Amino acid sequence: MLHIKWELQLKNMWKFPGGLSEPGEDIGDTAVREVFEETGIKSEFRSLLSIRQQHTHPGAFGKSDMYIICRLKPYSFTINFCQHECLRCEWMDLSDLVKTENTTPITSRVARLLLYGYREGFDKIDLTMEELPAVYTGLFYKIYHKKLPDSYKTMTGMD
Repeated sequence: MLHIKWELQLKNMWKFPGGLSEPGEDIGDTAVREVFEETGIKSEFRSLLSIRQQHTHPGAFGKSDMYIICRLKPYSFTINFCQHECLRCEWMDLSDLVKTENTTPITSRVARLLLYGYREGFDKIDLTMEELPAVYTGLFYKIYHKKLPDSYKTMTGMD
């Protein structure tokens, strides 16, 4: 069985869908929304894979830019892409994407990361999300990290 991942073609370079978060929008919700807007694919957030930080990014309104790569699970597979943002959009096998020269550097690296996760287990690459109570009454925050074994979640002291 081959694992396939969707890719977009923009400016003749294959890349993953992406875009800006709305104010107050969570990372996973942004990824799911952007993928749907650009490809028509419905999906669910699974994990955070990596973060790219870049200063003096031309499209970041004079701010430092954080580009967050998420792993999603698709619930639909029929592509209905936005022709204003993409030249082409198609499902592509990860092993083919790894060999493709027409990609951005980040797409090439993330394709290799995903191929490694697919072959060796996503637990080796995923940063999972957990919601925890904040110090402010009634508020919560989301923390992303490698999966913590259950025995460490309930640990009460040093053994």
